[in-house]
Amino acid sequence: MVGMAARASNSESNAAAPTPITPRQVAAAVVGNALEFYDFTTYAYFAVQIGHAFFPGRSAFESLMLSLATFGAGFFSRPVGAIVIGSLADRVGRRPAMLLSFGLMGLAILGLALTPSYGQIGLAAPLLAISFRLLQGFALGGEVGPTTAFLIESAPPGRRGLYGAWQGASQGVATLFGGLIGVGLSTHLSAHDLDAWGWRIAFLIGALVLPLGLIIRRNLPETRHHVEEAHAGLPDAPTLRAHLRIIVLGLAMVGSFTTATYVFQYMTTYASTTLHMKMGVAFGATVVSGAVGLVFTLLGGALSDRFGRKVLVLIPRTLFLLATFPAFLLMVHRHDGVTLLSAVGLMGALSSMSSGPGLILLTESVRKEVRGLVLSTVYAVALAVFGGTTQMIITALIKVTGDPLAPAWYMMGATAVGILAITLMHETARNPKNASAGETVSPQAVR
Repeated sequence: MVGMAARASNSESNAAAPTPITPRQVAAAVVGNALEFYDFTTYAYFAVQIGHAFFPGRSAFESLMLSLATFGAGFFSRPVGAIVIGSLADRVGRRPAMLLSFGLMGLAILGLALTPSYGQIGLAAPLLAISFRLLQGFALGGEVGPTTAFLIESAPPGRRGLYGAWQGASQGVATLFGGLIGVGLSTHLSAHDLDAWGWRIAFLIGALVLPLGLIIRRNLPETRHHVEEAHAGLPDAPTLRAHLRIIVLGLAMVGSFTTATYVFQYMTTYASTTLHMKMGVAFGATVVSGAVGLVFTLLGGALSDRFGRKVLVLIPRTLFLLATFPAFLLMVHRHDGVTLLSAVGLMGALSSMSSGPGLILLTESVRKEVRGLVLSTVYAVALAVFGGTTQMIITALIKVTGDPLAPAWYMMGATAVGILAITLMHETARNPKNASAGETVSPQAVR
């Protein structure tokens, strides 16, 4: 197994090739990320209903904004979780960190689903909702780094792009199932029932994977480097300085990806509140986004193993930038389901094709002994700054300007910054140190 092969040598560069990771182990690694996006996107889909349950404001806009603010609160505890759980992954191992983050995630999702409404327990309801979002954010802050590191470090030679892309593809799976469940609930429940208790069912369905996820994660192999190579605590100043350039560029790149992702997750709310489409059609956009996310993230990752990471990030991302404004313009002017689904599908395909190789590029640019901490922190900070604010910002922009194209302008600006950052990053796919699992990227890759 991977962990046995890694421990068989005192130097990971001399380790024997590991046993190929099994589909069951891939599923165990990405189930936490899938649950993360299922939970966060489900919250986004039902933001209006959650606002009514916990934040009965003086107007529909005020209630929605309070609900989105609570959604955003979960992002601001992510950096803390990234430091705590990410450093644990580098010191103790990927598997213990993955078990901890998943267990806390399960507690948070169940807690939110079972919290009584404001009408039942008063002020305690919004306080509990915010507390569970903070716990969720803490857990998720430490999820991406260890699991992506595990996938990269256990992948067969020359297949890191494809295996690592499953991390992003799991987001597509979660979005797809979240959208299907949303369509089902909105179709079979009345607006009153959906508002009163129907949204809770979506969260409880997600919680069903918790026991299975914990069981299969307990049996994962360990891919962390040899114990003698582990640092005792947080990395020292020289190590951080060596990674400063890739940290800054990674923040810009992941920030641009995150902005696009959470604009897509907002599309259900956007289609219903701004374009005034029926909820069934609005949730259809989520289904399309999830389906293309699953397919094109894996396609981008596989192609990056052959052609390199950067080209598979830059070309689709540039096309995405060019397609965004026309896509939104058509949605706003035509107001029909076919246009909505086609536009979301096109933008989602281009975004997903580039995000998978982008995350692999970032992961391979970080030395293995600090990979869990650096990757978790970069990802968590980017999501805290951009993911936690995107939906509130575009909701406010639409309200203040009256321009339904505001999400397009905001997403285009973030995408342009991301493209610039990717241009300045170094290619990692053809680095000899990245040719086989369990090896550390060359220090030159993070210069």
